[in-house]
Amino acid sequence: MPTHQVHHRTLTVRGLDVYYREAGPADAPVLLLLHGFPSSSHMFRDLIPLLADRYRVIAPDHIGFGRSAAPDPSAFRYTFDELAAVTDEFTQLLGLERYALYIQDYGAPIGLRLALAHPDRVTAIVTQNGNAYEEGLGAEAWAPVLALIEKRTPQNEAAVREICTPDGVRWQYLHGVPDASLVSPDSYEHDSARLARPGQTGIQLDLISDYGANFALYPAFHAYFRDSRVPLLAVWGAHDEIFVPEGALAFRRDLPEAEIHLLPTGHFALETHADQIAGLMRDFLGRRLPAS
Repeated sequence: MPTHQVHHRTLTVRGLDVYYREAGPADAPVLLLLHGFPSSSHMFRDLIPLLADRYRVIAPDHIGFGRSAAPDPSAFRYTFDELAAVTDEFTQLLGLERYALYIQDYGAPIGLRLALAHPDRVTAIVTQNGNAYEEGLGAEAWAPVLALIEKRTPQNEAAVREICTPDGVRWQYLHGVPDASLVSPDSYEHDSARLARPGQTGIQLDLISDYGANFALYPAFHAYFRDSRVPLLAVWGAHDEIFVPEGALAFRRDLPEAEIHLLPTGHFALETHADQIAGLMRDFLGRRLPAS
């Protein structure tokens, strides 16, 4: 059976179904792909087959996203600490003792929490618009989110709800993309359909309200970079106004050998540059994380 075939599986973690995509040889170095808001492992559908000949690629859906369980907020605390804890248990149940991280958007604070908890397990980091620095926050895009973090009022919630509408999701996919015809409508329509499920508004507002907890961890993330000297590749949509390119360049402050590539696209760079990103990853990981 060709190793590039993708398997679609479910693992139970804390009584919750965690859906994930997996491809590649079982004994190959592991790549753990962690998606962002408002997507799921669906965002990696083009990337996984491009890497699975050389790596064991695993991409879970976070709780509340994609095809994973989405319990009511009264039954599950939607915080980044909790999402990271579930992801940590997921990796342990799969027996992943070492893995490289691909982090995008929400995947960054989730993945970097794993790195803080288990620095010896993380072999490398690929960050694609996965932020860890204050200068990476686009001022206009973050204004309503910062207001909600500061004070959760009905008025501030209403402004953030716009991000979750079909128009808001479509903007995240198309803004900054020079040729929008390269972005499949399936991508943002898929995300919008998942966001339209009952209970999603409360889930997303809880998580967005908790984003300030990530800012508090930035100094710890930076110390981890300096102490671990983890190999890091930034492949960043340069036209992203959510996580702006200054966030990519900032990694060199703590990791002077970080390799940074600014690509002429937006927040969801894989929609237009999957082939190029896969090539950069294969080169980077081939040098810094030789395949067995």
